[in-house]
Amino acid sequence: MIDTTVFQDKKAVYYTLGCKLNFAETSSIGKILKEAGVRTARRGERADICIVNTCSVTDVADKKCRQAIHKLVRQHPGAFVVVTGCYAQLKPEQIADIEGVDLVLGAEQKGDLVSYLGNLEKKAHGESVTTAVKDIRSFSPSCSRGDRTRYFLKVQDGCDYFCSYCTIPFARGRSRNGKIEDLVAQARQVVAEGGKEIVLTGVNIGDFGKSTGETFFDLVKALDEVDGMERYRISSIEPNLLTDEIIDFVSRSKRFMPHFHIPLQSGCDEVLKLMRRRYDTALFASKIHTVKKLMPDAFIGVDVIVGTRGETPEYFDRAYEFIEGLDVTQLHVFSYSERPGTQALKIDYVVSPEEKHERSQRLLALSEQKLHAFYARHIGREAEVLMEKARAGMPMHGFTRNYIRVEMEHNDALDNHLLKVRLGDFNEDGTALKGMML
Repeated sequence: MIDTTVFQDKKAVYYTLGCKLNFAETSSIGKILKEAGVRTARRGERADICIVNTCSVTDVADKKCRQAIHKLVRQHPGAFVVVTGCYAQLKPEQIADIEGVDLVLGAEQKGDLVSYLGNLEKKAHGESVTTAVKDIRSFSPSCSRGDRTRYFLKVQDGCDYFCSYCTIPFARGRSRNGKIEDLVAQARQVVAEGGKEIVLTGVNIGDFGKSTGETFFDLVKALDEVDGMERYRISSIEPNLLTDEIIDFVSRSKRFMPHFHIPLQSGCDEVLKLMRRRYDTALFASKIHTVKKLMPDAFIGVDVIVGTRGETPEYFDRAYEFIEGLDVTQLHVFSYSERPGTQALKIDYVVSPEEKHERSQRLLALSEQKLHAFYARHIGREAEVLMEKARAGMPMHGFTRNYIRVEMEHNDALDNHLLKVRLGDFNEDGTALKGMML
């Protein structure tokens, strides 16, 4: 039994780096600490507990994590500092050596953070508690919204794919998931709390079912039956796991939005082989074709990595040409980062930082063209927008069913409301369309 009296009237701050899954998990940690008597520190207050949930997808992410830790230690002298997340699982001793860090928790321990806090007594040297990646088995449920209107439901964790450039399987362990009945119960709780939109998150959500003998399609069908839920969005799903039956179901569903995020990583088959991806460009193109055939106005976001080892100029040009011809909406472009222990380090051809930057800029410009054209096609149309909370004095924004960002005059009463609007022209910085209430 944990003695929670030590947490009464304590204040905590939370800092999250990385993916939507990390943000969902941090929010769940905050909820657990709140139940134990800890409140979130207000702006300017000195916290008693600092929680840092880290990312390690690139060396830049590692650096940002270290900077965040140092900053929180300076801002909250004497606070009990806990670091968890992917970087903590991969480099626990390195983080424990940072001055001011008290506790480093790995992937297996993250969901039970409170039981490791003890009496919050600071020590001369940080302690690390992690589990070997092969022994990471637990699935920590998470469904939370933090400061956002949308809820993020964690349905799966870990990955069995071991792509040559990636450390995620070493940071989060093997693929595992929650039970459909439990996830449906969490969705019903969101409805009870007044939530209208849930984003399904995970590391490799299409691989759902490894630990329960179910499938991701089974989950989608079950969630679609939850009365009162207005919207679901599927976060990043591998193209080889985005089945035609899922696409067809979404096209007919009133609750699952015409919005897909599909990682491509490279538009060149030779590079995909070097990356050890489980599809080729022909399969990827066929998925895009199927989505657009059934949902012509669907928003499709695509992840692309530039400058991986082995990506010659010829291979990049081939990839660019392929991507340019895809009917997708937006590119999320990442520069390849060397990660210790990955198989990609065995590939001889290395792309210079300058070349990575040039390739990244070309793809970002292509992404802007595609997004602008997609938005422009919808000017003058009617749409349903779920409005989100905004800072005082700032325009409110929300998203249509197919993820077009819409801005309107600030009105707190509109937060978390579905509005019928007419889509106007672009806003001043070209990042959204103006909405006029019908």
